[in-house]
Amino acid sequence: MTTNWLVTGAGGMLGRDVLTELAADRGADVTGLTRHQLDITDPAAVRAAVDGHRVVVNCAAWTDVDAAERAEEAATAVNGSGVRHLARACADSGAVLLHVSTDYVFPGDAEDPYAEGAPTAPVNAYGRSKLAGERAVAELLPDTGYTVRTAWLYGTHGRNFVTTMLELAGRRETLDVVADQHGQPTWSRALARQLAALGRAALAGRAPAGVYHGTATGHTTWYGLARETFRLGGLDPERIRPVGAVAFPRPATRPAFGVLGHDGWPRTGVPPQPRWDAQLPEALNTPAFAALAAAARTSG
Repeated sequence: MTTNWLVTGAGGMLGRDVLTELAADRGADVTGLTRHQLDITDPAAVRAAVDGHRVVVNCAAWTDVDAAERAEEAATAVNGSGVRHLARACADSGAVLLHVSTDYVFPGDAEDPYAEGAPTAPVNAYGRSKLAGERAVAELLPDTGYTVRTAWLYGTHGRNFVTTMLELAGRRETLDVVADQHGQPTWSRALARQLAALGRAALAGRAPAGVYHGTATGHTTWYGLARETFRLGGLDPERIRPVGAVAFPRPATRPAFGVLGHDGWPRTGVPPQPRWDAQLPEALNTPAFAALAAAARTSG
């Protein structure tokens, strides 16, 4: 039996990986819509796009954290109101919604991983905008809405920390990298696999609706991630120098501790993701990342 899936934000890093993952599922008939093809702030367009689909994976988002600080209303129109339009359309049509959110809904002042039900208290506009979307899903889809929080996402289809480190490796002898922010580097392809599995579990009635944490297990700092990226890429990790976040002032405050717990997954039959330091080697062995590392070795 064929299931109709809709992937919004299908031109982005995660959206493209979700499409690749679902393409391998013979039971999935997939429609991917980029932000140019579907503006999720347009409720009529959202209703028309959702109609006829059984599962919606929302990868559409305002992701520029610093720009959100300067334009919170615009960011919330996408991350809050846009998600509300999707949730309402799914409620009306009976579709399951898998919505991708962020660790930035938490304040970052914890010492242990944040549980799925931990109190939220975002410290920046981006986090507030994403929390608005989470609340819309919970309100409108109490039985068929799934919020999956992720963090420190990297992949081959967009700019991110890992690609930036490999590109800079070919141009700079040393790199100063923040060593006092802790998180879970997560390969977008690993998250895509998990989202596809969660969608199938939801359709089968095995996964309770609610919030799940879609990050790699284990944790590190940006400094630790940069060193491991260099080491795996055949570059000298001693070229990475640790600095505090104060060395890179940004318009938006970043949580110092964005480590998430994964206690919800056993209820679904879907396993938590592998450790970040197991995901990274697999990612860097893909052709696109391998080419970046090879270019860095040649130029460095």
